[in-house]
Amino acid sequence: MRGIIFSLALVLASPLLADSNLPPSYWAYRQLPDPEQEAQAQALMEELRCLVCQGQSIADSDADLAGDMRDLVRRRIAAGEKPDAIRAWLIDRYGDWISYRPTAKPIAWPLWAAPIILLIFGGAVVAGRLKRKAR
Repeated sequence: MRGIIFSLALVLASPLLADSNLPPSYWAYRQLPDPEQEAQAQALMEELRCLVCQGQSIADSDADLAGDMRDLVRRRIAAGEKPDAIRAWLIDRYGDWISYRPTAKPIAWPLWAAPIILLIFGGAVVAGRLKRKAR
């Protein structure tokens, strides 16, 4: 009986082990002292997707990894690095998916062309029906 209770306690306690015991990164919840640099950091953090939440930017997410990424962005901007260079480094590391900014790579061209093609097709269908109705 003790074994069953012990096993049950371990199973119920496992979600507690998923939380980190580490303190948050220094700049995760602090702002940079320079307002201009903080504005750059905030703008960049709004454009980066949280790898844990996936539906939130790292600016909005409370995930530990998002806090680490906010810390990374603020440290690099405080060191004088440009936001575009930081975004490029993160895209190289995590892929295009991390950025909310659409890519202009040839692989994405069909996605950009699809709405235009659908509008042209729809316009042709409507014009054909109006011609037929006029007869």
